[in-house]
Amino acid sequence: MTTLGKPGRDKSGEEKSKRGPLAQHHDRYSRDGLFQRYLRGQISFVWPRVGFLLMVGLVLWVVASPLTGVMTLLVTCSAEAINWLYMRHAYRLVKAGADTKPLRQISTLTALVHGVSLALGAASPYWAEPLFGDAGAIEVTPIFTIGLLASAAINAGLTYPFHRPAAIARLIVFAIAPFLVLVSGPTDYHDMAFQLQLAGALILCGSLTWHLIFVVRSFERKRSGMLTQALQQQELEGAYQRLLDQQVEAKRLALVARHANDSVLLIDGKNRVQWVNEAFTRITGYRFDEILGREAGELLNHPGTSQETVRKIKAGRRARQPFRVEILNRHKDGRDIWLETNQVPILGSQGGEMSYVAIERDITVAKQNAQQLEEARQAAEKGGRAKADFLATMSHEIRTPMNGVIGMAQLLEETKLDGDQKLYTSTILSSAKTLLALINDILDLSKLDEGQITINPCDFDLHQCIDETTRLLRTQAEIKGLTLDVERDVDLPRYLLGDDHRLRQILNNLVGNAVKFTEKGRVKITVESEPAKAGGAMLTFAVSDTGIGIPKDMLTGIFERFSQADAAISRRFGGSGLGLAISRRLAEAMGGRITVTSEIGSGSCFTLRLPFGLAKAGEALLAPAPAVEDHEGMLPGLKVLVAEDNRVNRLLIRKFLKDTAVELDFAHDGAEAVDKTKLWGPDIILMDVSMPVMDGLEATHIIRSWEQDQPQIIALTANAFDTDREACLAAGMNEFVTKPISRKRLLEVLTAFADQRRMQMTG
Repeated sequence: MTTLGKPGRDKSGEEKSKRGPLAQHHDRYSRDGLFQRYLRGQISFVWPRVGFLLMVGLVLWVVASPLTGVMTLLVTCSAEAINWLYMRHAYRLVKAGADTKPLRQISTLTALVHGVSLALGAASPYWAEPLFGDAGAIEVTPIFTIGLLASAAINAGLTYPFHRPAAIARLIVFAIAPFLVLVSGPTDYHDMAFQLQLAGALILCGSLTWHLIFVVRSFERKRSGMLTQALQQQELEGAYQRLLDQQVEAKRLALVARHANDSVLLIDGKNRVQWVNEAFTRITGYRFDEILGREAGELLNHPGTSQETVRKIKAGRRARQPFRVEILNRHKDGRDIWLETNQVPILGSQGGEMSYVAIERDITVAKQNAQQLEEARQAAEKGGRAKADFLATMSHEIRTPMNGVIGMAQLLEETKLDGDQKLYTSTILSSAKTLLALINDILDLSKLDEGQITINPCDFDLHQCIDETTRLLRTQAEIKGLTLDVERDVDLPRYLLGDDHRLRQILNNLVGNAVKFTEKGRVKITVESEPAKAGGAMLTFAVSDTGIGIPKDMLTGIFERFSQADAAISRRFGGSGLGLAISRRLAEAMGGRITVTSEIGSGSCFTLRLPFGLAKAGEALLAPAPAVEDHEGMLPGLKVLVAEDNRVNRLLIRKFLKDTAVELDFAHDGAEAVDKTKLWGPDIILMDVSMPVMDGLEATHIIRSWEQDQPQIIALTANAFDTDREACLAAGMNEFVTKPISRKRLLEVLTAFADQRRMQMTG
């Protein structure tokens, strides 16, 4: 049989200590808690109740009869035993966590049985003696029965706060029983004795009711008082726990501060140091006793310390807000140290004096690294500027004589020459163009490295672009005995929006390489189109050849600058190794890419994929360019002023335009160009940029400031960078043409601007 132990200790002290006072109060005064206390009380006070019943039975044994006493004990003790046994069973179930609702219902039923048995026991003098034929009970008065019932009712009233249904069941029985006793025998309702007994019973019921109300109110006051105590105790325990937590946290923070790598200072409201950790001594060289009671700036600041930073520190302390600054201090040994200080205000207890915690980190190395990086950046920028200046200068200085070489060779080519002379002339032109191509490649690569390359989309004829590019290269292929084929997709669009100049440059490099590295067989260009995601078209250009091929281990590096498959190939076929590097970078700048597949001895295939928009102008996009003879016929009466300080270039332009009907004049510098423009009023000015006395940009600014009719000004210069183009256009020039220039190109430019000039005059 399970032993309950002491019913008053349902939970161990250790278990209770795990729950706070409010939780314990809730457990004690909840419905389940009150029911558990009811069960515990019924179990723990069973022996006092049994003793009382024995005393009642003994009284009846002596006063009434032994049989009456025995019957009373049998009835009351049986009900008490049933109630006690169920209370023990229910208590074990409650402790095990069982649902209390059915237990409360059954315990209410046992309480009703228990109450009826007590009422029968109290009324035994009235029913036992007549039942068993004992006449001694005929003269019994109701005071004995009512007294026992009142005692039982008081006891039931005390259990009312803990288990109301059970208490009510008992009280109903105890309230009805006295009246049943009064009317159970022969009764004269008009008899004063009966009426007094009835009135006394009613008064007793009223008194018990007031007693019940008193019990309930007392219980509620006690519960309210216990709740207040629980709240106070909970708050006290919370405050105590917070204090313990703060003490633990303070110890942890003190331990962290003491052993931190950063220096930590405690500073009072008068900016005097109260405490520092060991890291402070390691970083600054000053011991705790040397800094104690002094301002940190007295020892650490020096003439190099920024006064602006010192003012920020003082302003931050006045504002009583956290702040962070970087400050230059001096170590005890005299060397400079950079410190990053984070200072946080701490309000004293009860609003007392403000103090500060300063956490300072040594950032000297970081500052030195930053300084070195800045110096390296400046040096790199200086080197980049020097490189750009060098390239610009070399480009200008090479293009200027190259203009004379190519131009004079072109003029010589138009004269009557024998076979050897024609060979010499074509060799001069070919070599000069090769050198010019190399210069252009170097300039493009430099622009790509600097991020200065520009993509200028415009409407163009794709088929014309392909035809013109392959026409120039087909001659080279035929000289080597190769065939150059172009295969177009049937759905290939004709008019597109994109940078056709850069497309031509990439195709020239890819097809030119294919022709260069193929000794026999063919070169094939396949052009396909597919719709692009953002509208327009995605073009694929596949340039395949039957050349020497590229080893697989060389494919990844073939697009690097100055890279070729090996040195033997460079010596055999020539070339700088810049074309593919520039082509890939240009393709990426245009939103595309270049890939390659190759097999030794079988040839290579370079695939270019580029996105293009669709042109809106349709077939009226580009009119066919007039032939050179048509250009010459459109120039009569055109007044052209050439501002050029180089004698060869002046002679070349004079020769280019000798068969045209233009009126030609020359200026040797910008100042002379300004004077002649004012006096002569030319229609077009070919303006060199780099000239003595006054350059072309300044001359253009002056001319554009006049209110007279403005000429068309064309920059004809050896400066080939995009920045040069932008500077010329910003100065007011209408076009930008780089040297060397061919006769055909010069006539095209003059014709175009002559048309514009003529339309302005007629419009």
